[in-house]
Amino acid sequence: MSTLRLNLPTALTLSRIFLIPFFVLSVYHHPVLGALVFAIASITDFLDGYLARRSGQITTFGIIMDPIADKFLVISALVVLVDMERLPAWIAIILIVRDFLITALRVVALSKDIVIPAEMGGKLKTAAQITGILCIVLMGTFFDHLPFDLYDIGLVSIWLALLLSVVSGIQYTVAFWRKT
Repeated sequence: MSTLRLNLPTALTLSRIFLIPFFVLSVYHHPVLGALVFAIASITDFLDGYLARRSGQITTFGIIMDPIADKFLVISALVVLVDMERLPAWIAIILIVRDFLITALRVVALSKDIVIPAEMGGKLKTAAQITGILCIVLMGTFFDHLPFDLYDIGLVSIWLALLLSVVSGIQYTVAFWRKT
C-alpha cells in the first residue's frame, strides 16, 4: 500500500473536493444544477473505493482522504440546507460532530497501522444522507409536480441518517477499541 499515487480512485476523491464550491455556488440560484453537481460528487464517493479495491490501487492517501472528502461534501450540503432554512441546525450539528469523531478515530487507528473499514451502517447512513440532501435541495423545483413530496422524503431520509449515524458511530467506536 503506497502513500500517494495519482490513480483513478485518487483522482475521483480529489474531484469530489473540487466539486464542492460548484455545488455551493450553484445550489442557491439553480437548485437543479446544484443537485446535479452534488449527485455527481456523490457518485465519485461510491466509485473511488470500489475501483481502488478492484484494481488493487488502495493507498494510505486514499484511505485518509476518501472519508475526509465525503465529510467535506456532506458537511457543505448540510450547512447550505441549514442556511436555506430547510434543515434544523441541531440535526446538522449531530451529523457533523459524529462524522468528525469517527474520522478522527479512523485516522488514529490508521496511525497505529489499523484499518477500520467502513461498516454497513455507515454506508447506509451515507446513502440516506445523500438521498435526503438531494430531495431537500430539489424542493421547490419542477420536481414538485411529482405525486410525492420531496421535502417529506428528504426529511425522513435525514432522520434515518441521524439514527444510522448514532448506531454506526457506536459500531465504529467499538471496532476501534477492540483493535487498539
